[in-house]
Amino acid sequence: QVQLVESGGGLVQAGGSLRLSCAASGIIASINTMGWYRQAPGKQRELVARISRSGSLNYADSVKGRFTISRDNAKNTVYLQMNSLKPEDTAVYYCNTWPTIPDYWGQGTQVTVSS
Repeated sequence: QVQLVESGGGLVQAGGSLRLSCAASGIIASINTMGWYRQAPGKQRELVARISRSGSLNYADSVKGRFTISRDNAKNTVYLQMNSLKPEDTAVYYCNTWPTIPDYWGQGTQVTVSS
């Protein structure tokens, strides 16, 4: 059983940067694709970015060119570097596999971008 713990969120002004981390209690090297998701108030949870074991990347159109996903299998950690943040990036950010496994959802980390 893998447990995922997200961290690194906070309050930042528009244009600022944050780096989120997702630490796994289990070994993520065996997991093919990991993803970062977000859920804004009143909206459905959406996929932000995903990375395969081979390093293949995929991003939502809304974050392309601003966010970068990476993974360190030796540290069992997935990262999301977020630059040029916008108020519409405000949400709770989660990591999970892709496709998602319901039991793997953690508490998420809140990101708030002020204008």
